[in-house]
Amino acid sequence: MGVNKIYLRHKNFWTRDNFLLLLGGILLFVFALFIQHFAYNYIDNSANVTSVGDLLLNNLPTINLDFFIVQGALLLTLIVIFLFVIYPKYLPFSIKTLALFIIIRSFFISLTHLGFNLHQLTLNANSIGFSIYDFLYNAKNDFFFSGHVGASFLFALIFWKEKFWRNLFFIISFIFGISMIFAHMHYSIDIFAAPFITYSIFIISKNLFKVDFELIK
Repeated sequence: MGVNKIYLRHKNFWTRDNFLLLLGGILLFVFALFIQHFAYNYIDNSANVTSVGDLLLNNLPTINLDFFIVQGALLLTLIVIFLFVIYPKYLPFSIKTLALFIIIRSFFISLTHLGFNLHQLTLNANSIGFSIYDFLYNAKNDFFFSGHVGASFLFALIFWKEKFWRNLFFIISFIFGISMIFAHMHYSIDIFAAPFITYSIFIISKNLFKVDFELIK
């Protein structure tokens, strides 16, 4: 794809109205990050968190899939940024939908306090990009529902019209799910519930942000 074609896309897309839609999305996203910050602090400091039994985790070995969890999340982030560069029309709706995703997930993880699985993998703090991952995504006790699986599934729904990227996001979501289970980083319910909750968030977002969604239709 030529640089000139991408330039023309941006030039034709960024009208005053579309810029205001993006500005509204950025403000909502910043608000969502504040909500998430307080939710993370709350669950990190919650007392009496205990691990519980899990049908799959109790019968599966712990496998070191650190690479898929840490570097995979960073790769997903880079892919999304790249897509926003080449497809600017997706940006206003995506950022608002992601903000809604963060807000709803922050509410969910604050409700029930579970501890780490007894066999949970300890991520390698010396791995490439871990400090960035730890700053952006890592938290304690944020189990229900899986952000890795949910976010990648969400972008598959958002970029549904782009067949290659839609399928890639579905594959990434599946890899995240498998990795989280075998690394015992999430309880199995966190993984299996994530696509259903994420789909609901997507439908809510389509109705809340109709103007933004029309831009990608």
